[in-house]
Parts: sequence; C-alpha cells; structure tokens
Amino acid sequence: QVQLVESGGGLVQAGGSLSLSCAASGRTFSSYAMGWFRQAPGKEREFVAGISRSGGTTYYADSVKGRFTISRDNAKNTVYLQMNSLKPEDTAVYYCAADPSALTRITRFYDYWGQGTQVTVSS
Repeated sequence: QVQLVESGGGLVQAGGSLSLSCAASGRTFSSYAMGWFRQAPGKEREFVAGISRSGGTTYYADSVKGRFTISRDNAKNTVYLQMNSLKPEDTAVYYCAADPSALTRITRFYDYWGQGTQVTVSS
C-alpha cells in the first residue's frame, strides 16, 4: 500500500503560478505510475497529468498542456505539479493518485488517492 499527502494548494490570481507536491509513504513509490486529477464543484473528477514509474513518460490533458508540468523524484517519494498561467477554470480540488500498473489517463485504474488540496484561481 501507499499513502499520499498533497500540499501546495491555495488562492492565486489568474495568470499566476502554483506548485503542488504529493508525498508518498512506503518504499515502493518507484513501482507506481502517478497521476494528478482534479474535481470542480458539480463536475466529475478528471485527469490532469500523469507520469510513468521512471519519469520518462508524461501525459497531459489538453486543457493544461503547455501550462502544467508533472515531475517526480523517486529518491524523495514525491510527485510534483507545476501550474503556470492559471485560469479561473483551473479552480478545483486537486488529487494525486498511484497506479500500480502502467501509466494511464483512466481514473478507475488508480488504486490509491490522497485527500486533495484546494486550488482557487480568481479572475
């Protein structure tokens, strides 16, 4: 099992930046593909970005491509999401998640989830 704890959310003006972190417990962090998801009020949880076990492959939702960057440090058991040029529509609770199999955009394949961190972008 792995436990995930997100941090770094907050309130930012449109056009600003935030950096999210997700710290994982356990010694098998490098055996999980990792993803960031978000859920806005009244909407379904959606895929934002994902990274393979080694960090060599990344996926992004079209809505964040070119603005967000996912990365990981397996020595620190941490995955990051750098968010630039933020827009009001990026407002949501952001979750990190761990997938014990291959990197995927599909929510149901992620077995472990953090508690989420709120990101609010004001216009």
